[in-house]
Amino acid sequence: MSNIKISCKNFNFYYGDTRALNDISIEINKNEATALIGPSGCGKSTFLRSLNRMNDIIPGTWIEGTVLIDGQDIYDRNVDVVDLRRRVGMVFQKSNPFPKSIFDNVAYGLRINGEKNKTVINDIVEQSLKDAALWDEIQDRLNDSAMELSGGQQQRLCIARALAVKPEVILMDEPASALDPLATAKIEELIFKLKEKYTIVIVTHNMQQAARVSDYTAFFYLGELIEFGETDQLFTKPKLKRTEDYVTGRFG
Repeated sequence: MSNIKISCKNFNFYYGDTRALNDISIEINKNEATALIGPSGCGKSTFLRSLNRMNDIIPGTWIEGTVLIDGQDIYDRNVDVVDLRRRVGMVFQKSNPFPKSIFDNVAYGLRINGEKNKTVINDIVEQSLKDAALWDEIQDRLNDSAMELSGGQQQRLCIARALAVKPEVILMDEPASALDPLATAKIEELIFKLKEKYTIVIVTHNMQQAARVSDYTAFFYLGELIEFGETDQLFTKPKLKRTEDYVTGRFG
């Protein structure tokens, strides 16, 4: 059985006439964390959002090439995009809890997917909060507003919300960039645990974070995938000078 979860071949992404991603080919393994690094505007987030078609909501965007998840082309016209986004969850840079209770935030996706059994919902909410390393802190406050949580707790709540609908892949777009060092450390510990169950792709500006949490790292520059490999190798013995210059801080 193949260990590959996501396979992109000759993938190009356009905003109108502007090509934002140029001929990206990459294979991402199951149950591993893959970090996407590179300077601002290099295409990391555009690529990340291509993996669950979040870019579809931007008018005038179009693609060439293929993105396969478990061998299925996610850009095939028969693909149910709502189901795709359930399977490929997303955690954004800025935590975005709904102005509802903590419980209702996590239960939201279950309910819109038609789950009505209260016992099932209660069990999944509890498990998702445990998996997001938040349960112990908030188990007595499930009816409180999510807006009362700290920034780090809100971000973990958004992770729990993504987990509740049983995704296979979790995309994270700089999930810790707005957090203090302690909250960041909790998110990083969480990524380590989550990859036992999920495939994780994370965009980060923080080189140390990429080195700490990921198994593989992809270096993007000006819309191109410059180098991709095991994280230790890419940071200590990169094959290309441009990668070395970036990871050692000579540019970027």
